[in-house]
Amino acid sequence: MQNNLTGDIDMIRKLNLGCGEFKKKGFVNVDYFSISEPDIRHNLEVFPYPFADNEFLLVEADHVLEHLNNPFGVMKELHRIVENGGMVKIKVPHFSRGFTHPEHKRGFDLAFCHYFNPSFQGGYQGFEFVPEKMIFAWMCQPYLKKTLVSPFVYHTAVSTGKILDFFANLAPLFCSRVWCFWVGGFEEIEFHFRVVKK
Repeated sequence: MQNNLTGDIDMIRKLNLGCGEFKKKGFVNVDYFSISEPDIRHNLEVFPYPFADNEFLLVEADHVLEHLNNPFGVMKELHRIVENGGMVKIKVPHFSRGFTHPEHKRGFDLAFCHYFNPSFQGGYQGFEFVPEKMIFAWMCQPYLKKTLVSPFVYHTAVSTGKILDFFANLAPLFCSRVWCFWVGGFEEIEFHFRVVKK
């Protein structure tokens, strides 16, 4: 583990897990393979993470879990390092996007949140998160796409995406089970989880 924090880490209660080249101000930015010098360099496949129990109020992980071998192991670690009542926000590719990145290991769907519900007999993982929100995004990671397409295509896609997102998020289960097969898929699903510790 390498630590590049210049301020007092005890004052920063927000973690940007797997920051890559997109560090967030006001967060502890952690990654292993990034070339842009994260605050803490740590291999996210190695447990435990270099943080104390209940250290964070908020963890954000944008397009990280799909690259890792053990997403449930990561979620268990996040449960450990986030305090009771804290928030974990995760953005991952929706399964309907397909595996468009050569390093993606999986896609995700609404069912992901069931594995953290103690009443789910089919696969509860032993630690609880309460899903507070799930959001579909037709066009994700606009900060990347802006560098790849013309301004006209970019703005057209953003506008189209906002319209599709609105209707999809009115009924996420219908969207995931029907719309994605009849109309086409969504690039991203975002989960907002509340940590529950007994």
